[in-house]
Amino acid sequence: FSSILNEHIESDKLKYEIIDKVNKIFDLRRLKVGQKINFFKNNNNKVEKIILYLDYETNLNVNVNINKSITVDKEILKKNIEKNSKEYVITDSLYLDGIKNLVPSDILIKLIRLFSFDLDFQRDIKKNTIVSVSYDEIYIEGRDNLIFGDINYALIEIGKNSLEYFKFKTDDEYIDYFNREGKNVKKSILKTPIDGARLSSTYGMRKHPILGYNKMHRGIDFAAPTGTPVYAGGNGVIEFAGRNGSYGNYIRIRHNNEYKTAYAHLNGFNKDISKGVRVNQGQVIGFVGSTGRSTGPHLHYEIIYQNEQINPLKLKLPSGKILKGKELERFQKEYKIIYAGHLNTLYE
Repeated sequence: FSSILNEHIESDKLKYEIIDKVNKIFDLRRLKVGQKINFFKNNNNKVEKIILYLDYETNLNVNVNINKSITVDKEILKKNIEKNSKEYVITDSLYLDGIKNLVPSDILIKLIRLFSFDLDFQRDIKKNTIVSVSYDEIYIEGRDNLIFGDINYALIEIGKNSLEYFKFKTDDEYIDYFNREGKNVKKSILKTPIDGARLSSTYGMRKHPILGYNKMHRGIDFAAPTGTPVYAGGNGVIEFAGRNGSYGNYIRIRHNNEYKTAYAHLNGFNKDISKGVRVNQGQVIGFVGSTGRSTGPHLHYEIIYQNEQINPLKLKLPSGKILKGKELERFQKEYKIIYAGHLNTLYE
């Protein structure tokens, strides 16, 4: 910022005072490459005002008066929010067909994230899938670019199956998405997919009990008697079920585009568990054993995020809230208004 000031202001004292006053309101170390700064000068080519664009709706105004006194304040710009709705049929992919139907890329990315716990967009989406979405367009006074806000309503209809979600601000002031029954779109993944087990080895570096040298342990182990049921950590599709080297009998479940869970050293698999089978969270998929490279009966459990194992005990995922009582009543009134507005905008 100081190097930019050098181009417009000669007085070092004035530059330092501007920097000092601005830093009291905005940390100039947070300036980003490409952030816009406007300088306004009088007839004598002296700077009278500087405007920093802090974000899409906020300016930081620096006023330099004739007597060189400086004032700095934040200004929240006026904005106008309009609702827009689009509906289209997929012939290629959700994203490409969305672009063809003039759905903003920002909204398509939010749409994919919204449905990521329910759908694998490479495998689940079929030709002639219907996509319907309502979203906010935000016009900011004094800004050239259009901003896209939240999705208010979203529907993906695959054959006779429909996934439909409505935006709702909960009683504890969180913006989230729910279906018509008031169930949250987001699903948690179980941190402990087994009952009555003892945590016997945590995630991280450890001396391997068989190999005898330090090795990264990319999961957590639960000691339990042979035959103890093991549950699916979340809804998903069996990606692998069989022998897998040192893992022994091994199951891997794909939950969405980003998350997978893995279960190793199993004694055996539950009936009907095989590659491609869909399972629900809490469903018994196998039983504790000591197959593969193992010193005793236990479950080795991994949570895989974007193909990298992460610490299951530090996993922070939303809990999947279900609305009840007066909060549910308020939601039911609001979702009907959202849906009516979506249809009205879509077909007006």
